[in-house]
Amino acid sequence: MSLIRALQERQIVIAAELRPPRAELAATEGMDAWIDTYHAVCGLTRRGVPVFLTDSAVGLREEDNLRHLIANLDESVPRDCVVPFLTAKHTLEYCLSYSERAWQHSFTSLVVLGGDKHVGPPRCVEHAWQLRRAIREREPRLALGGWANPNSDAARQVAYMTDPGYTAEFYLTQIVSHHALEPVSRFLEATRAAGVTLPGLFGVFYYRSANPKTLQTLSRFLPVPVEALTREFAEGAGPVEIAARTIRALLGLGVRHFYVSNLPLARAAETLDAILERVDVPGISQARPGTASSRAGAR
Repeated sequence: MSLIRALQERQIVIAAELRPPRAELAATEGMDAWIDTYHAVCGLTRRGVPVFLTDSAVGLREEDNLRHLIANLDESVPRDCVVPFLTAKHTLEYCLSYSERAWQHSFTSLVVLGGDKHVGPPRCVEHAWQLRRAIREREPRLALGGWANPNSDAARQVAYMTDPGYTAEFYLTQIVSHHALEPVSRFLEATRAAGVTLPGLFGVFYYRSANPKTLQTLSRFLPVPVEALTREFAEGAGPVEIAARTIRALLGLGVRHFYVSNLPLARAAETLDAILERVDVPGISQARPGTASSRAGAR
C-alpha cells in the first residue's frame, strides 16, 4: 500500500524514518551499514509500514539514498511504500533528475525539504516549496511531501501550508515530544481553524539513552527536552516506553499519523513493534508491524 493510500484509508499510520550510511564511511563499513539498512527497509515495508530515508540528516552527508535503493531492493519490496527524502542541498539539475529516476523506478512519493542552512553545501533554491514546484513541473506524477514545525509560530506555519505554492500532498513535522504539548495543541488548532486538509505525520524520536553529549548534539538540529528526558531515564523508563509516551500523548490531542525516527537499523521492525505494543489505543494494531492487517496491506 502506498503512503498516500495509507494516509487516505487507515485510521492510524505509523511510519519509520531511517538514515542511510554516512558518506565518509570506509567501504567495508559502508557495505555493512547498507546491508542493515536494506534489511530494515525490507522488514518494515513487508509488514505494511511506510519507510522514509533521509538525505543529509543532522548536517552529515549521507550516501545517495535513491541510488542504493534502486541497486539493492529486490522486486518483492513494495517501492510505493518507500519514500526518500530529497533536500535542496544539491544542484537543481541533480534534484530534478532525482525525481525522474524515482518515478522511473516505481517510487511514487518524495519528501522535499530545504535542508539545514548552517552546515554542508548551499541550497540550490531558497525555499523547499520552490524545489517542489520545479519537481512538479518535471515529474507531475510524484506525490510530494512538505514540512511543518509545530514548535514554531503556528499561524506562520499554517500560512505556509495554505499558500497555493506549497505544492504538497502531505507533510511531515519536526520532532515533537510529550514534554512539550502546548505548541502541538496550538498548531493543531491553527490547522483546524484554517481548514487544512493535508494529512500530516508527526515526528517521534527514539531516544536510545540520556547521554549528555548525544542530547547536546541532537539539540543543534531538533528540540530536545534534555532535563525531562534525563529524569525519565533516571527513573527507569527505557527508550521504548519514552517513545510510546509521546505517541500516546499525541493521540490524546487528536494526532493520528506518525513517523518514528532513529530506530536501530538491526532491530527496526522489532523495536517499532515493541513501542506500539505499549500504545493501547483502538486502531493502533492496524499500523503495527507483524499484525494480520498490516501484513495484508503489504500484499
